[in-house]
Amino acid sequence: MFIVWLVTILAETNRTPFDFAEGESELVSGFNVEYGAGGFALLFMAEYGNIIFIRYFTSILFFGGSGIINEIIVLILVFIL
Repeated sequence: MFIVWLVTILAETNRTPFDFAEGESELVSGFNVEYGAGGFALLFMAEYGNIIFIRYFTSILFFGGSGIINEIIVLILVFIL
């Protein structure tokens, strides 16, 4: 069940190998250019905030929430790497 959950959250957060939301040809003409520095920073902060929330929920759901800070940090590092 954890493997299915992991694949699902990877797809939901547009992480590798499901990062087809934007192609390399769209990087120049996509939202990276349309938003200014503040809007672009907010988009990336929201993306990583979503990752932190998903990792927190995963920690509670599968690991019982014991030692939750350490589990979240480890899961975030594994997820981002």
